[in-house]
Amino acid sequence: MKLISVNAGRAEAVPYTDSPTGMSGIDKRPVEGRVRVEAPSARGVGASGLAGDAVCDLRFHGGDDRAVTAFAREDMDAWEQELGRPLANGSFGENLTTLGLDVNGALIGERWRVGSDVVLEVTGGRIPCRTFEGFVQEKGWVRRFTRSSAGPGALLRVIEPGEIAAGDAVAVVHRPAHAVTVALLHRAATTERALLPSTLVAAEWMESGLLRLARTYTEKYGTGS
Repeated sequence: MKLISVNAGRAEAVPYTDSPTGMSGIDKRPVEGRVRVEAPSARGVGASGLAGDAVCDLRFHGGDDRAVTAFAREDMDAWEQELGRPLANGSFGENLTTLGLDVNGALIGERWRVGSDVVLEVTGGRIPCRTFEGFVQEKGWVRRFTRSSAGPGALLRVIEPGEIAAGDAVAVVHRPAHAVTVALLHRAATTERALLPSTLVAAEWMESGLLRLARTYTEKYGTGS
């Protein structure tokens, strides 16, 4: 299990975001060398936990519980086949592109050691937004991505800061005593709300804005198939 890419984005004015600033940092590109990772501060105040990475809409992104995002290269490859076009590392706006790690099968509260110094903790899964849809330029993307079996990718908080780089090993160093995975929590918060009670055992680790985002999704798209 390893990182194959560490990705950062610059703030850019884009026509497809609903951020009050009109700016987005979703266009993340692989960076060379070692990159500092640390807790950015509370939600609504802190931005990205990755040095040099822009987060422009602090209502829904960034902060300690969403400091870093991860997506598996294997899931990106599956999307390549479905969309019929190449997807570079960072194409889904993720900070970390992994290989050999079951990102969506990770437990909420699971901890990963990345390289020799950094420890990250899984807090939830990504719920797609209008900016993501505009960036990938696929009609109906929010609904399609949410309902896909590929999984949403993980949100992470920084437990131990340090530096990381492409090629660093990733090791699971702690798994909590429950069965709530990123994929399960994502389904419970979006398309299968009846599952929500079963996720409460992971409440102490959950990303704090998840249910609010889930309500927004449900109001927009409903819960049916």
